[in-house]
Amino acid sequence: MEALKYISFISTTPIKTSSSKPSKNPKSKPKATSIILCSVTPDPWTLSDGNSNNLNKPKPKSMHPKNPVSDDNARRIIKAKAQYLSALRRNQGSRAQTPKWIKRTPEQMVQYLEDDRNGNLYGRHVVAAIHRVRSLSGKAEGSYDMREVMGSFVAKLTFREMCTVLKEQKGWRQVRDFFAWMKLQLSYRPNVIVYTIVLRVYGQVGKIKLAEQTFLEMLEAGCEPDEVACGTMLCTYARWGRHKAMLSFYSAVQERGITLSVAVFNFMLSSLQKKSLHRNVIETWRQMVDKGVVPNHFTYTVVISSFVKEGLVEEAFKTFYEMKNLGFVPEEVTYSLLINFSKNGNWDEALWLYKDMKSQGIVPSNFTCASLLSLYYKSGDYSKAVSLFSEMESNKIAADEVIYGLLIRIYGKLGLYEDAQKTFEEVEKLGLLSDEKTYITMAQVHLNSGNFDKALSIMEKMRSRNIWFSRFAFIVLLQCYVMKGDLASAEVTYQALLKTGPPDSGSCNDLLNLYMRLGLTEKAKDFTIQIRKGQVEFNEELLKTVMKVYCRGGMLRDAEQLIEELSVSGSFKDSKLMQTFFMALHGESRRPDKTEDTVEPLDQPGTMAFVLMLSLYLADNNGSKTEEILKLLLKTADGLSIASQLIRNFIKEGDVQKAEQLYELLIKLGCKPEDATSASIISLYGKQQKLKQAREVFEVVADSPTTGKLLYNSIIDAYTECGKSGEAYLFCKEVSEKGHDLGAVVISMLVNALISGGKYQEAENVIHCSFHDNLELDTVAYNTFIKAMLEAGKLHFAASIYERMLSLGITLSIQTYSTMISVYGRGRNLNKAVEMFNMARRMGVPLDEKAYTNMICYYGKAGKSHEASLLFNKMQEEGIKPGKVSYNIMINVYATAGLYHEAEELFQDMRKDGCVPDPFTYLALVRAYTEGLKYSEAEEVIISMQKDGISPTCAHFNVLLSAFAKAGLFEETKKVYRELNAAGLTPDLAFYRTMLRGYMDYGHVEEGISLFERISGSVEPDRFILSAAVHFYKSAGMELRAEGVLNSMSNLGIPYLKNLEVGSKKRTP
Repeated sequence: MEALKYISFISTTPIKTSSSKPSKNPKSKPKATSIILCSVTPDPWTLSDGNSNNLNKPKPKSMHPKNPVSDDNARRIIKAKAQYLSALRRNQGSRAQTPKWIKRTPEQMVQYLEDDRNGNLYGRHVVAAIHRVRSLSGKAEGSYDMREVMGSFVAKLTFREMCTVLKEQKGWRQVRDFFAWMKLQLSYRPNVIVYTIVLRVYGQVGKIKLAEQTFLEMLEAGCEPDEVACGTMLCTYARWGRHKAMLSFYSAVQERGITLSVAVFNFMLSSLQKKSLHRNVIETWRQMVDKGVVPNHFTYTVVISSFVKEGLVEEAFKTFYEMKNLGFVPEEVTYSLLINFSKNGNWDEALWLYKDMKSQGIVPSNFTCASLLSLYYKSGDYSKAVSLFSEMESNKIAADEVIYGLLIRIYGKLGLYEDAQKTFEEVEKLGLLSDEKTYITMAQVHLNSGNFDKALSIMEKMRSRNIWFSRFAFIVLLQCYVMKGDLASAEVTYQALLKTGPPDSGSCNDLLNLYMRLGLTEKAKDFTIQIRKGQVEFNEELLKTVMKVYCRGGMLRDAEQLIEELSVSGSFKDSKLMQTFFMALHGESRRPDKTEDTVEPLDQPGTMAFVLMLSLYLADNNGSKTEEILKLLLKTADGLSIASQLIRNFIKEGDVQKAEQLYELLIKLGCKPEDATSASIISLYGKQQKLKQAREVFEVVADSPTTGKLLYNSIIDAYTECGKSGEAYLFCKEVSEKGHDLGAVVISMLVNALISGGKYQEAENVIHCSFHDNLELDTVAYNTFIKAMLEAGKLHFAASIYERMLSLGITLSIQTYSTMISVYGRGRNLNKAVEMFNMARRMGVPLDEKAYTNMICYYGKAGKSHEASLLFNKMQEEGIKPGKVSYNIMINVYATAGLYHEAEELFQDMRKDGCVPDPFTYLALVRAYTEGLKYSEAEEVIISMQKDGISPTCAHFNVLLSAFAKAGLFEETKKVYRELNAAGLTPDLAFYRTMLRGYMDYGHVEEGISLFERISGSVEPDRFILSAAVHFYKSAGMELRAEGVLNSMSNLGIPYLKNLEVGSKKRTP
């Protein structure tokens, strides 16, 4: 998140890549030594309204080049720097986290902490904000209000500083609450970087749902996600094992054409591999290569491992040789995996890998040695096994329990049972005997020698040491008892084996052989029936539950067999559920009544049976059988409704593929699904940004002028979701020309979409067309039109829409009156606004606090404080309790008129009502006293708010400073400056403007020059400050300095203010 700091340059220090090594593939060529340079190229990403045809075309320069980093190039700088840092990490191994040159020395760290403590990194107010928000981590959820906590920082923090505060938080709750507060600030603007900060924090603590909601909010805010934001979401899913969601999100990223970094791919690949999703690893790898993303050492290591786990030997070795040709030295674990993979057949390749590993100077691990021993064991090359043991001793590789276990196996294979026993005892003496496999291996050696007593002794020793018996351990123990002929112990062991899962064929065969050997024929028969049929009796509820499991698992054959078996069961003889299952399984021939074309409506069990069977065959992709069952369902009275509801259920559950298949099958059979179902499909495609598919569905079902308005709602919503408000406008225009009635709801949705997209003229055209075609519009539609034109700034047209409402007799609502008050108020037509307000009262419309406050505000702007006061009192008489906003607006009205007595009284009333004042309240009160020339009282207000635990902002001091400066009381201004510093604040640009304005008006040239020279290097270039400096220098006869400032202004494109006058208010002696 270094984009939050000012980045002045990017280093382009060249870094040489590792030289490639000889390839075993004659077609591959070693790469030439290359120089990696970080560079900045134009970012082709634009918002969702589309990219330009030439993606490489550079974007225009910023209108304000003095700004450090714009939103357009921030991401490009970050990406270039990330590539540079990646190159630095390349030769530090897969676990490298930070380049060595970035790590601070102890002295640098001390300086860094001191700078942080003194506020030199971000500014004292930013550091204070960071600490203020961090301090909330110890408070319980809901015990604080972020708006109150951050009240002192309102209008104080810039957008970048708010981003810095957000970035420095450690708790996700503080990030959530501060971000919500941040969005309420005037300086906030939606930006992909700030959303990425929030996504990163949520991802680190596993708040997946919050991260998803934030990502959707980012999209709704019009911020197009880039590779960093998408990579952050993917890493979040990967970190917390949400692989299905990760892959689904990755598909969406691919559709948007976003190319992810190799680091993100590595994160995804590693996470998938940890869950043994090797097919997904391989698929993602191939997509990564197709995208042209250059893999690194870690990528190859992970992918080769997945190829090995999936048994793709050719792909594994091809990738291995590609890795070597690129100059990467494989890790020992990679060699080990390939050797272990090759030991099952390709022995020569395994031996070559071992030699190559040794040539690289890599010491083999225990696992590698165990794989080679296993290879020698299978091939019978025991001499090489002895040689390997010698190499292990020379390399000081200690043999572990696995290797000793292989030795025992080798001795057993050779018939050296005593040597095997000695090795087993040696392992026990070394304290390495802990794995059940070693015990079982020794027991099997004894069994192979025919010594079942010693085998049983080993197994009993294992039990006495509380070593957990696995399924395989019970199998070997059963073999011991079978060999001994101990029937009772064998049956007990078999029952214990059943607790671990269904019996295996080998164990069943051993027990049957024992029964036959002992002549227990009847027991053998009973055991056979037990194996075939089982001992579980099913009921309807269990059947439905099991069928649901089969549906989810796609176990169609098991379901068919279960139905066949249970259909002849007496417990299901009269079951309608089973009859429906059986009819669905065998088709038309098994219908209970074939004389009627339409069966009576299905009951709940019948509906459940059809739904489950359809789900089963859909999961199995058995189109013919699915169609057969669907035809049977459609012959029932409510079959189409059931199928439509099933499609909607699939959509709600996120099973989009089944929903699409069933929907297409209904269309194929000539059935038109319910409008709600078609609308759901269209809305689904809209959310998936598949506008083409949404239109195709709409065109299939919307085939007449009587098409349901729900379908038009859904297609307009799809256009809106895809950010195609312009196309939605054209679509509605085309549909209207064909004579279709879109309805008031669709028109309202379209107007809202156009206004949100900034297409004001199109919105106006839609409104005109609606009026021209005399569409039947309701109150909500008219309110939408008026509000849209208010936002577009077309106040006259908004007023004409209202007049049309009156002429047509459309019922007016509270929203109508409130919006029209804003229309007239913004147009400075106070009389009309008052008339609208009074009309609402006469019509008996219950006005709310917002309507009153709106009217009071416009009275205040017109300078009518008395009328505003009367209306405020009237609001209270009507039983409406003023809130904090209403009090603040009324106090501000008094402040503008200089009525400090009334402002103070209202302030006290506010407290009595239990309404806690905020910084805006105190700001209005300070303004009231300064307007009334009560400077000492204004200072007392600032002191009072500090006592109340509310920190003042620069705005509070600026009001007091302005009053002193206008009065020429410069000693008092210095006092204000000291108080501002004492409050831990840094003067802002407005503060310095006010000071310079006062010095200029009263001719304090030296003080003005001194102030300018002191702040010129710390504030952004400002037109008034620079112009004032020129006038000060000229008044002091410093023409060269004045000329220098003028030249700087010219270079920065800042116009010069010629009309300023030094000493315009200077008092005569």
